[in-house]
Amino acid sequence: MRNRISDNLKLAMKDKNARRTATLRLIHAAITDRDIALRGKGKDKADDEEVLDILTKMVKQREESSKLYREGNRPELEAQELEEMEIIREFLPQQLSLEEAEAAVDAAVAESEAQSLRDMGKVMAILKERHRGQLDMGTVGPMVKGKLGG
Repeated sequence: MRNRISDNLKLAMKDKNARRTATLRLIHAAITDRDIALRGKGKDKADDEEVLDILTKMVKQREESSKLYREGNRPELEAQELEEMEIIREFLPQQLSLEEAEAAVDAAVAESEAQSLRDMGKVMAILKERHRGQLDMGTVGPMVKGKLGG
């Protein structure tokens, strides 16, 4: 994953694509920051799962920012956030469709033998482990709640 990001950064710089270069540099900086933080914990560098978490967080930040810009009537800044979001999403796994997400929730509920809302944490843990980067946990949470009678 790191190599793919690095290769894309080099290509963007070569093509003089300013927005793509800036976004890929932000991704690279975020990964480097995580690497530095992990060194203090005795770990060499962030693995692919942690990189996926970083990218997912970056997409979520841009979604929130674009919403605020839309509400603030700043279409140029909203467009910039949306463009950055699409660049970041290139490195994330394909998102599951609504039907696939519902099937994943059903499978996780069955596997965890969840009976009530108290078991929601178990279900969410399974979903996060199996579908990292493929599901928006904010969207899936209400689905799980509904299945568990919440």
